[in-house]
Amino acid sequence: MMKLSSYNGNPFIGVYCVANESIALVPPDAPQPLIDDIAEGMEVTVMKTPLASSNILGSLTAMNSYGGITSSMVALSEVRPIIKILPFKRIRDRMSACGNNILVNDNAALVNPDLGRSAIKQITDILQVEVVQGMVAGHKTVGSVCVATNKGILCHPSTTKAELEMLRSLFKVPAAIGTLNYGSPLVGACMIANTKGAAIGFRSTPIEMGRVEDALFP
Repeated sequence: MMKLSSYNGNPFIGVYCVANESIALVPPDAPQPLIDDIAEGMEVTVMKTPLASSNILGSLTAMNSYGGITSSMVALSEVRPIIKILPFKRIRDRMSACGNNILVNDNAALVNPDLGRSAIKQITDILQVEVVQGMVAGHKTVGSVCVATNKGILCHPSTTKAELEMLRSLFKVPAAIGTLNYGSPLVGACMIANTKGAAIGFRSTPIEMGRVEDALFP
């Protein structure tokens, strides 16, 4: 089920929240309507938590069904409650905004080409997927310009046909282009999704919602 929502009036939900098939992490001040939209639309357990004493959980964290990767700036005390329900590791790399730099589902991960070898090994170990370095639509921050689930991928509107084919082959799901929040190409910053549903920025139009449905819920 797709839900139009916001984080305290901000439609860029993917900056602040992150989810997999079973849980979602949201900031401590997340409004109840957003929590309800995520819980009902995506059929997940919602956990309130700060990461790195901040509210930008989606930018700092990437998750799939096997685990989660987050910034080295995150305190161990913030990670401990999450580790109880999901393998969760802090990455040691200067490119520490994992949500922006990692696009992942349960089959593969595409990551910022500037990530170091040690970071790639950590991502491989914790998320248990093949990791490939690359860009999409000229952007290294692949997690901010795409959304990937185990059913499909929605990509930046400037994604080329060759890149779409690469993504289809790597992630083993269909890939399509679109925008959200009334024309924003940063679709990964505008929503969170799993195979059961999505929470999408409230400024998104019916046409944009239709593209999400076609791409992620065929």
